[in-house]
Amino acid sequence: MKCMLEKKDDNKGVSSFQALMIATASRVGTGNMAGVATAIIVGGPGAALWMWMMAVLGASSAFIESTLAQIYKKKDGDSFKGGPAYYIERALNARWLGIIFAISLIATFAFGFNGLQAYNIVSAFEVYGNVINMKIFTIVIGAVLALLSLYMFFAGDVIGKVSSVLVPLMAGLYIAIGLFAIITNITRLPSVLMIVVKDAFNFRSIFGGFTGSCMVLGIKRGLFSNEAGMGSAPNASASATVSHPAKQGLAQIISVYIDTLLICSTTVFLILLTGNWDGGKYNGIPLLQQCVSRVIGPIGIHFVTFIVCLFAFTSILGNYFYAEANILFITKNKTVMLIFRLAAAAMVFIGAGNNMDVAWSLADITMGLEAVVNIIAIFLLSKIAIACLKDYEKQKKEGKDPVFHEKNIGLTNTDVWKE
Repeated sequence: MKCMLEKKDDNKGVSSFQALMIATASRVGTGNMAGVATAIIVGGPGAALWMWMMAVLGASSAFIESTLAQIYKKKDGDSFKGGPAYYIERALNARWLGIIFAISLIATFAFGFNGLQAYNIVSAFEVYGNVINMKIFTIVIGAVLALLSLYMFFAGDVIGKVSSVLVPLMAGLYIAIGLFAIITNITRLPSVLMIVVKDAFNFRSIFGGFTGSCMVLGIKRGLFSNEAGMGSAPNASASATVSHPAKQGLAQIISVYIDTLLICSTTVFLILLTGNWDGGKYNGIPLLQQCVSRVIGPIGIHFVTFIVCLFAFTSILGNYFYAEANILFITKNKTVMLIFRLAAAAMVFIGAGNNMDVAWSLADITMGLEAVVNIIAIFLLSKIAIACLKDYEKQKKEGKDPVFHEKNIGLTNTDVWKE
């Protein structure tokens, strides 16, 4: 918590908290709502337990990748840039692999995930289909989203400021509704937890129709939700101004916990405590709207619609932030950047008109390649991040505010951590 709230000493980069909020803005999106709801409907309640296990494991990979991003970040004017593509190039001496990662991240976040976020915003309005023409509305909302996104893409440094305000607000509101649901249904909580555990370890649920099982769906949706190990959050982590890389690594652990153990769990309990998950006609966001309306009345439908719009839009901004950093890794050509921004905005418009299967399948495929490349890299480089943590812990025990220099752990190839 101290690392997360530490203030930067100068005007370079963003604060640790802003970097955390950019990362959380991307992590905390409609995956926490629609993704969790879909996993429970298709895979069963046991998927929730596999999501929680994914978060506990994912926190360690989030620490490693974010610490590495800090160690190997580069100066970019008055700010910093970095991420897996940068530490793959510098630490593994493999720019070609860094480019492959950068391309996979751009495809995942600017096109796969942002298209899905736009789709989820539109799906939140399906419940109003009796008063609006959904075909016309989809085109209109897609166009508005695309134009608003394009404006924010060119605004640049506004992304961190917007995320640092909206993310805590929307997460707090959503968690408050979940707590209210738990408190008002407290007598049902033990039986719901028992259902989750039993279903998670049910042989048929785990292995029957393996790709649609609760284990696979829990892991996939957990990964989509918290992005730990995928190599996305390190792009935000690298932009933070901290005195020691481990500080940002520790702060990013909190982001994983906020995402999965708090917000995904809120969705899990909203659905299971209202008993609205088996055999109903709803899925994704419409299912969640019905569940919340059972807790706080009809206003719950409008509340979820509002939260989904906030979640999805800040995710679009966070996703773009990551993709832009990786475009800059490949090339700094202004024409390429302009084309990329226009294409990213166009994908927001196209995604609004997707159907659920296409939207989720595209996101699953693109994030798979990205995760594989990054996990191989952090496995090979984990000793460096762990040595950095030990250096941090040593200085803390000596009563110091830890300050990092590359020689502390025997490195000679960093850009900003010289003496």
